[in-house]
Amino acid sequence: MNYIDKLLNGKTVEWKTLGEVSKVLRGKRLTKSELFENGKYSVFHGGLEPLGFYTSSNRPADSVMIINVGASAGTVGYSRDEFWSSDGCFCIEHTKELNNKFLYHYLIGQEHFLKSRVRVAGIPTLDNFVVEKLLIPIPPLSVQQEIVRILDSFTELTAELT
Repeated sequence: MNYIDKLLNGKTVEWKTLGEVSKVLRGKRLTKSELFENGKYSVFHGGLEPLGFYTSSNRPADSVMIINVGASAGTVGYSRDEFWSSDGCFCIEHTKELNNKFLYHYLIGQEHFLKSRVRVAGIPTLDNFVVEKLLIPIPPLSVQQEIVRILDSFTELTAELT
């Protein structure tokens, strides 16, 4: 019996589309004149580096984001802090069925698929229906939390090695 089987202890893992479990939220565009060089809330649009800063947030801490436009379309990110999501950044609404950090770790493993579904026209774009139809596992929350603990520990140890 492997470790995951022991964690599950006979419970099953449901598979649902992300759209069945949560909402894929689109952010709201800000103009450059509304941004600041320094501020309380990072603004994400088209990448995981802040475009600038703003005076308020539209997404809570512990949020998963997927860049949906530009060269980084399909890239998965996570923010421990509140932030502003511009229209170049999808966010996954918090839900009681999913630990957001578990969802983040799972989606990192799906980045290649997400990037393969980006429409490459004038501006590369990932459509929200691609994200909504993505199948995700939903083990019990206690199992999700243990997986997050293990993966976060592994990430920390890997960072120490480098």
